[in-house]
Amino acid sequence: MKNVIVTNPPRAELADADALAGFGVATVHEAMGRTGLAGPQFRPIQSGARVAGTAVTVLCWPGDNLMIHAAIEQCRPGDILVVTTTSECTDGLFGELFATALQYRGVRGVVTSTGIRDVAELQAMGFPAWSAAVHAQGTVKATAGAVNVPITLGRITVRPGDVVLADDDGVVCVPRLDVPAAIEASKAREAKEAKTRSVFQEGTLGLDYYGLRPLLEKLGVQYVAAEDYDG
Repeated sequence: MKNVIVTNPPRAELADADALAGFGVATVHEAMGRTGLAGPQFRPIQSGARVAGTAVTVLCWPGDNLMIHAAIEQCRPGDILVVTTTSECTDGLFGELFATALQYRGVRGVVTSTGIRDVAELQAMGFPAWSAAVHAQGTVKATAGAVNVPITLGRITVRPGDVVLADDDGVVCVPRLDVPAAIEASKAREAKEAKTRSVFQEGTLGLDYYGLRPLLEKLGVQYVAAEDYDG
């Protein structure tokens, strides 16, 4: 691993990140062909927050948050800090003091594969965070890592400048060059879901709307009256 801090990487347009935030994680993930999800371990410390922004990526060593300090200098308004470590770590690498510095710079939130602490303070200051753990374990500042390089976050690769979208359903990443296509695909999916919703609100069953009854029959599923079912 090269110990580097990459400055001024290309970023997706913030207006496009805002557009993706309007759809939410589940819709964007489905619209992109069911790709981009970081994984179920990334959970919000708050409820109801939805943010999207451009990724500033951080690669730290386990139990060491030195490179988060270095990354803050590289952050701009509209960014989201995305942190991981060279091997699994749930120590509390991120807390209220980091959030204070990031909030001053207009950073919209943090996503980390490590632990988060100072949860009450983060909630009180309205700084959204998604993490793999909540853990008060302290850290050191001793080992070099990297900032604004491609990192592995759970199941996906996040590159600096990609759009990261996070809400109550989890975290999804949209590669920077794919953002315009993802917006159009999300618009189409939202329109499709609106039509389906209206049909369901009128009482139509999914079995009929999606034409699933022939599939049940093909799979050998039988309807049996309760009095005739022997378990």
